[in-house]
Amino acid sequence: MLKEDIIQKLEDEGILRQNIKLDEKMDKHTSFKIGGPADIFIKAVSIDDVKSVLKVVNETKIPLFIIGNGSNILVKDNGIRGIVLKIELKDYEIKKENDSVIVRVQSGMQLGFLAQKLIQEEISGFEELSGIPGTIGGAIKMNAGAHGKEMKDIVLKTKYMDFNGNIFEINNLQHEFKYRSSIFSNNKFIILETTLKLNNGTKEEIQKKIKEYSTYRKEKQPIEYPSAGSTFKRGEDFITAKLIDECDLKGYKIGGAEVSKKHAGFIINKDNATAKDIIDLITYVKEKVYEKFKKEIDLEIEIIGE
Repeated sequence: MLKEDIIQKLEDEGILRQNIKLDEKMDKHTSFKIGGPADIFIKAVSIDDVKSVLKVVNETKIPLFIIGNGSNILVKDNGIRGIVLKIELKDYEIKKENDSVIVRVQSGMQLGFLAQKLIQEEISGFEELSGIPGTIGGAIKMNAGAHGKEMKDIVLKTKYMDFNGNIFEINNLQHEFKYRSSIFSNNKFIILETTLKLNNGTKEEIQKKIKEYSTYRKEKQPIEYPSAGSTFKRGEDFITAKLIDECDLKGYKIGGAEVSKKHAGFIINKDNATAKDIIDLITYVKEKVYEKFKKEIDLEIEIIGE
């Protein structure tokens, strides 16, 4: 089916033409600043938008990829065939109940933006996660964490949609949270909103904590360069970055991709890297670590496209 025909179907289902882009370069939508064109790129600003896109996807059998802030993905140089649906649901609601605070937040809200809202409302318990450059949906999917706290520690429940447009709600236990994974990691579900349990605090204390975590991040992580955060997962019995460092790979480059000199667990887009540069460097690092330590290291990022 022609792209124009699919766009017409999307418009017929109520998707605004201004929220649909053809052959959209994905380097605009990923923190790596890398990626070829997506055939059709759609911003979903409502739950009805998500349902409408799913209806067209099911009718046309066109492949569908869901993204949030694009901060944990690497899109290959030839781009993505099919539809990329960027979730931009950003409503939130705060209810204070005695000593605790219940925050309902839609999946497209960025963690940093939510953190700023919580400061204004003097709500504590989210500070450790405030510097993670992703959306609530992405954070739930991978059970994002920092400074000893993970999403599993604050999530009460989550609403999601399957690819048939049915909506479900699950409690904390049903998320099957593990290290950097959840029930959403390998299933075709679209996270719509989550409910968090936080605490009352004081603006001064919250800001102080966030500043400490932010300073730590600037000192220890290469946030001055495009990346997708930590490239590799921590091992069960080893710290991956330490093994990479002990292979003398800090600063090692392939093309425009480099193993960060500041933190060996980060591969950065140092100088107009291609996705191929990043993938070749990932492969090289994995081989060298296995060669020296006989340890398989796993990716924390997701590679998509062709």
